[in-house]
Amino acid sequence: MADEVRWLETVGSGDVEEVGGKNASLGELIGNLAEVGIRVPGGFATTASAYRSFLQVNGLDEQIATVLGELADGKRELADAGAAIRGLFDTAEFPEATAEAIRSAYAELGERYETDDVDVAVRSSATAEDLPDASFAGQQDTYLNITGADALLAACKDCYASLFTDRAISYRVEQGFEHTDVALSIGVQKMVRSDLGSAGVMFTIDSDTGFPDTAIINGAWGLGENVVGGEVTPDQWTVYKPFLDREELTPILARTVGAKERKLVYTDSGDEPTTNVDTDDEERRALVLDDDEVLTLARWGVTIEQHYGRPMDVEWAEDGRTGELFVVQARPETVQSRAGAGTLSTFHLDETGEVLVSGLAIGQAIAAGEVQVIASADDVDSFEDGKVLVTEMTDPDWVPIMRRAAGIVTDRGGRTSHAAIVSRELGVPAVVGTQDATERLAAGREVTLSCVEGDEGHVYDGILAFSERELDLESVPGTSTRVMMNIGSPAAAMQWWRLPAHGIGLARMEYLVNNVIQAHPLALLHLDDVEDDDARQQIEELTAGWPDKAEYFVDHLARGIATIAASQYPEPVVVRLSDFKTNEYAGLLGGRQFEPEEENPMLGWRGASRYYSDDYKEAFALECRALDRVRTSMGFSNVIVMVPFCRTPEEADRVLETMAEFGLERGRDDLQVYVMAEIPSNILQADEFADRFDGFSIGSNDLTQLTLGIGRDDDRLTHLFDERSPAVKKMITMLIEAAHAKDRYVGICGQGPSDHPDLAEFLVEQGIDSMSLNPDSVLTVIERVAEAESRRDG
Repeated sequence: MADEVRWLETVGSGDVEEVGGKNASLGELIGNLAEVGIRVPGGFATTASAYRSFLQVNGLDEQIATVLGELADGKRELADAGAAIRGLFDTAEFPEATAEAIRSAYAELGERYETDDVDVAVRSSATAEDLPDASFAGQQDTYLNITGADALLAACKDCYASLFTDRAISYRVEQGFEHTDVALSIGVQKMVRSDLGSAGVMFTIDSDTGFPDTAIINGAWGLGENVVGGEVTPDQWTVYKPFLDREELTPILARTVGAKERKLVYTDSGDEPTTNVDTDDEERRALVLDDDEVLTLARWGVTIEQHYGRPMDVEWAEDGRTGELFVVQARPETVQSRAGAGTLSTFHLDETGEVLVSGLAIGQAIAAGEVQVIASADDVDSFEDGKVLVTEMTDPDWVPIMRRAAGIVTDRGGRTSHAAIVSRELGVPAVVGTQDATERLAAGREVTLSCVEGDEGHVYDGILAFSERELDLESVPGTSTRVMMNIGSPAAAMQWWRLPAHGIGLARMEYLVNNVIQAHPLALLHLDDVEDDDARQQIEELTAGWPDKAEYFVDHLARGIATIAASQYPEPVVVRLSDFKTNEYAGLLGGRQFEPEEENPMLGWRGASRYYSDDYKEAFALECRALDRVRTSMGFSNVIVMVPFCRTPEEADRVLETMAEFGLERGRDDLQVYVMAEIPSNILQADEFADRFDGFSIGSNDLTQLTLGIGRDDDRLTHLFDERSPAVKKMITMLIEAAHAKDRYVGICGQGPSDHPDLAEFLVEQGIDSMSLNPDSVLTVIERVAEAESRRDG
């Protein structure tokens, strides 16, 4: 029987040639990780020897070789060749010894689970599959809820035939594998009743940015094939892995509720053992996992990754009857783990246009072309090279044309679907899960597909100008002056994590408030008092599922800041407290009635003056709660808090008292608090500010306009606005001397050192501790700083 069938617990990573990559990995998990609590359903695998015996007994070798030869010579089309080979399997029969071995093993599996007709998953496992350099994701078929020995044998034969689906043949050609060198094993596993629960996929690396310290988990109701195949838009979590061994922390950086439009469940009637049914409104609104389950899966992912010594792609399932989680597959991640670390390719959209549809961004690139809408895989032969493929979903059947597309847009799917995996492997940017792209994008329309603006990808009207730049990360000189980044969004932080910056000198929370939270904090706290009916309705829709509207604000702000902090941990990340002006606050949903009208908001009620004010203090408390959560509950002690536009030392005292009242006490848990140096009073009273704060960050734009008396947005005065003005430089020198005399840190956040090489040299000469600037300027400024330090120290 060992020649025909192997129990999974008897195989491991060294048995790929006998039971294929998928089954070898399952055996490896059962044999090595069950003892640490990772649950894997039991089962058995047919061997590659059994497959070859099947071919030999039925005389299929020569017939298959003939058809493949005709395909290679151009005498047959792919679809015709695939159908012809699969037809050969339909009429073939299992050798008696193989059939008996499968029946016997199935009976024993039933005994192990104390049932007669045990329900099983039947999965193909090719000997050239789940390899470190090629995923072969979804190339062979899977059959779920198979019961009875006869049904099992039929499913096994279908698995054999699926080695020659059009997509599998095409993929092997793309990857350079000889068809006849690949054999097929079949994995037969006890089903996890996720039809009554949930299932999904986990990557132990950020599959789009390559950031190694996060795990990405997707999940939906029902059996996992809907997530794997891109049939639904799943829930998604991002977990910071380095903190998972600290039980007191909850390092879930992001949590998104997906549409989960349908679920795959068992059926008791008809020819198919499973069927897709629509989910109800309650299921669509609810997350399929709670935080504890998410953390359990993430910890399992780390254990599996450590065992294999590489990032992994893991399929999981939750049994709806018992609530138990299981790992049902684990394979190497094949895109980001192979990406070179020496260079970083960046794309930039040089102009903007009307956004036609949006979805999840897959692949950090931009593409443009004419739309071609294809409704069915039967029509793939009509696809024209270089067009933007628009379809309901791009499952692995579409692989033959995916490489030929400039970009891909789908109605459904998530980041961990097979379609997303293959798109990344092929280097084709995709926007998935748009919901309605097939309805809104007409054939022949020119569009630009952008996946470089964060987690969300956009399809713009027209062919827009964009640029590509390749940054060389090798041989970057070291500097004693910290070169840091200014970051506005979590997505930008993750996009630029590879840069050799030494932390983030300015993390602005305005992006999160404006683009993620969207509502004025006082409107959330007093929603019933919001007079604008439209704004109140929009806030209700935005916060659906959040009974506590204040918690909506705190949760979104905390997760966004934590993501930025995670991208650089343990390097320092300086988070500036909110610095909207009154007119900007008024632009938030429900904000107009809570904000005064000011003649000059730039010099009005902004920054520190808001935090202790009775008119805003309760809203400021939400910021403090979020930052405290980031540092204590989530573990990012590298976060430094910075107070903007603090006019006097007395005002500093009031702000620090207010922060302490709301849980952010300077010095507690090593919390450092900086102050922006952007008002002449910050310089002239620097010694007094130094007694109250741990450091300064020079806001060169405001400092310049307030020193020279120039509105920085006044076009008629731009010729006078210069950060290199002797007056401004004297202010900087005075600050650095006064701060260092009190052993306080001084940095600068702004583009001045990037725009003006002589300013960078001046700052180095004055002994500034850090310069923080936009990410695309980091490498240039590092070189300038290194040269300036060499001249200074030489």
